[in-house]
Amino acid sequence: IGNNLDKYRGYPRIVGETGGKNFHMVHKSANVDAAVTQSIRAAFEYQGQKCSALSRLYVPKSMWEGEFKHKLLDQIASISVGPVQEFKHFMGPVIAKHSFDKIMGLIEAAKKEGGEVLCGGQGDDSKGWYVQPTVIETKDPKSVTMVNEIFGPVITVYAYPDDEFEQTCELIDNTTEYALTGSIFSADRYALIRASNLLRNASGMMYYNDKCTGAVVGQQPFGGARASGTNDKAGSISIFYRFVSARTIKETTIDPATHIYPSNLD
Repeated sequence: IGNNLDKYRGYPRIVGETGGKNFHMVHKSANVDAAVTQSIRAAFEYQGQKCSALSRLYVPKSMWEGEFKHKLLDQIASISVGPVQEFKHFMGPVIAKHSFDKIMGLIEAAKKEGGEVLCGGQGDDSKGWYVQPTVIETKDPKSVTMVNEIFGPVITVYAYPDDEFEQTCELIDNTTEYALTGSIFSADRYALIRASNLLRNASGMMYYNDKCTGAVVGQQPFGGARASGTNDKAGSISIFYRFVSARTIKETTIDPATHIYPSNLD
């Protein structure tokens, strides 16, 4: 568009919705069971092939090592992967070979950077393109799978120091170029609102104690900013303003008698 501005009579209007690198931020007060279940749904529904799917998971270190980690892995172990025609399967194949290759390549890149694959990490393209639900734990919060969009069934977990909740919110905000969806899990209302304010520009869609995906059409206008799009909120009246050229009209019904304003009078 920028290279063709001289061909337009006016500036072109676009609506963009591209991708995301979505997060769950878990506070020390959060309900662990709920956060685990919502994280699994957000990451692995549709094989993670949603622009709003969970990709980054931040958990306090003591909570992660205490019960979050084993509860997450236990539930993932029960996920069934297979043909979508068989409704018993929670996950099916990814959409195409190039997607399969990209996902597997990013998993390998994460391992080379020191990431630990806690489950999954395998793929099978002999018949279809199946990727197992994968969890990677990283010590580097800006490692490759914490920064790059994957569009597949992969979560990367960063266990942050218990006393660095606000600093980790700032880290989330500065890690990727995207700003589509995010969730905060907390039973502490102050922490919830504080995190929401710190993450104001990190996601166009913010969820409290809910998964970061599954916006309800007609109820939750959808969109994100930064590299995630123009944030016009599809499903709301605001998106229509992108496609109209507004005009303002003013009419005067009382004619002025002189150029002098009342404020100019002695």
